[in-house]
Amino acid sequence: MSISLSSLILLPIWINMAQIQQGGPDEKEKTTALKDLLSRIDLDELMKKDEPPLDFPDTLEGFEYAFNEKGQLRHIKTGEPFVFNYREDLHRWNQKRYEALGEIITKYVYELLEKDCNLKKVSIPEGYGVIVLNPNENYIEVEKPKIHVQSSSDSSDEPAEKRERKDKVSKETKKRRDFYEKYRNPQREKEMMQLYIRENGSPEEHAIYVWDHFIAQAAAENVFFVAHSYGGLAFVELMIQREADVKNKVTAVALTDSVHNVWHQEAGKTIREWMRENCCNWVSSSEPLDTSVESMLPDCPRVSAGTDRHELTSWKSFPSIFKFFTEASEAKTSSLKPAVTRRSHRIKHEEL
Repeated sequence: MSISLSSLILLPIWINMAQIQQGGPDEKEKTTALKDLLSRIDLDELMKKDEPPLDFPDTLEGFEYAFNEKGQLRHIKTGEPFVFNYREDLHRWNQKRYEALGEIITKYVYELLEKDCNLKKVSIPEGYGVIVLNPNENYIEVEKPKIHVQSSSDSSDEPAEKRERKDKVSKETKKRRDFYEKYRNPQREKEMMQLYIRENGSPEEHAIYVWDHFIAQAAAENVFFVAHSYGGLAFVELMIQREADVKNKVTAVALTDSVHNVWHQEAGKTIREWMRENCCNWVSSSEPLDTSVESMLPDCPRVSAGTDRHELTSWKSFPSIFKFFTEASEAKTSSLKPAVTRRSHRIKHEEL
């Protein structure tokens, strides 16, 4: 197994420094010299010295990966799943390789959604109808601009020689601090800052924005929501902010392992009553699909999603969700009462 150059250099230096410090005041000059040496070492250059070029393929085939019939990413030759540590002791290079492959997979998934699912990719805000919301993308990361602050000592009455000594000490201190920071976190190459997307700085803001600009203006007579996990909380917040509009436009809501809480979110009585009539939450459970699951909250009925894995609750419950939507649509069209199963859930909650 290869050993990185940084390990070969830094470890002996620390040992020698410890030995020198035990030698007493006579060794202060040597200690100072070693500290100065440490401040001059460019850790990035040490890490890059034996690193292969960051030149990666731009296709899945180039990486020798492909998706099998089950949608699993597998190596074309070995059939093995993705391996992060492709090269030993080259964490930075492995990370860059992982990111390059991730970009290709992202484009591939978008292509599947457009070709196989007949979806249309729309960037907001633009004025087009939105089919799939993306409440998790609330900001972009950009490199933080470097701000050069002029030393306050420049305008003082201190002698120029004294100011120069202070500036030199300040620069050396910053250099040592940057060096140790690079060693602690070698992957951190640039100072980054988050720029929040206007009116979409959180999942809740995103849901309200999409509602106001797209869904509320759509000509559709029946609007259905499928909200997974935190998406359920975002939907409840949407109801709180746009209660009358949501009730008028939305026919039914399917929640999958939603983390909403009508008490903490302070949802009013009329909202809770509407949710009991028009919402159902398919939660993670080892019970068979659609088995009733008790809840201590006075909101929508809870039934099993047929899986105890949170991330699979939407996929496992899709057959029941579309049946739920169909029944709700038919009931609205014919002005019939809600389905018996939903009414029985409501009675059970009212008894609690």
